[in-house]
Amino acid sequence: MPTQQEIMVVTGAPPESVARILDAISAAGGGIVGNYSHCAFTNPGSGHFKPGAEADPHVGAVGEVNAVPEIRIETFCTRAAARAVVAAIREAHPYEEPVIYLIPLLSIDDL
Repeated sequence: MPTQQEIMVVTGAPPESVARILDAISAAGGGIVGNYSHCAFTNPGSGHFKPGAEADPHVGAVGEVNAVPEIRIETFCTRAAARAVVAAIREAHPYEEPVIYLIPLLSIDDL
């Protein structure tokens, strides 16, 4: 059960990168429940972006609005592991600027 010490981690990535990112998250201490690692919820969607003149996009064209298939990855980690998990995502992610959300979670005892 989530506690105040846990953070939900959300990012989106190309389908072919999901396994590598989940491996990195797990190695950094995220997505672990008891004796299980790589715990995450994923769902498909579409990422939209317009790279600026100085960007070096992994996919898409500079100066144009692009839409590409992505998988949304939702997982979690402790506060203590959050910096390492974010660093691992950035290292494993193919995008120049991956979007990573860190959302504090509450336990039922906090309500």
